[in-house]
Amino acid sequence: MQTNKAALRRAALARRQALMPAEVAQRSQQLAGQLFEYFPVAQWRWLHVFLPLARKNEPDTWPFIHRIWAEKLSVRLAAPVVQPDDSTLKHYELTPDTPLLASRWGIPEPLASPATEVAPAQFDAVLVPLLACDRQGQRVGYGGGFYDRFLAECRPDALFIGLSVLNNEPVAALADVLPTDVPLHACLTPGGVWNFR
Repeated sequence: MQTNKAALRRAALARRQALMPAEVAQRSQQLAGQLFEYFPVAQWRWLHVFLPLARKNEPDTWPFIHRIWAEKLSVRLAAPVVQPDDSTLKHYELTPDTPLLASRWGIPEPLASPATEVAPAQFDAVLVPLLACDRQGQRVGYGGGFYDRFLAECRPDALFIGLSVLNNEPVAALADVLPTDVPLHACLTPGGVWNFR
């Protein structure tokens, strides 16, 4: 059975908004544990992470980031900055010393500087926010297409790993997948890791 993205988006947003902050924190820790258990994080050169919008109960990626820094892993981190055209992202290195500024949506973003910009082709793996996905790895986000445009610029061998704090299985199939939609290779949820490769 195929499911419509808009209906899935509405249902997932409502379920996620109903979570208590402590639940989001605990589930985000689970996701971090899964990433380090199932993927060769220490072997990557560059990992792209999104920084969470806490008021929307997005997965908290800070446990991932702080573990990489605490363990002094060689993998370098970058985070996105929404561009003035409101349709594209640029990516900047994230270090313990990087100043963060809130975007007009309240999303923390690294201070943009030409010296710290990272090209999409450099990423070995990308952590991707999502609300739901299907068994082919097609994802439902907020609907802006930011990540599909970004992922299309990445290398063919880069890993795209979705993160969800909702404990639900992928749906069988999305009814309205677009030719420009870029599928995930895996998705981490509190209930387990889904591998779509």
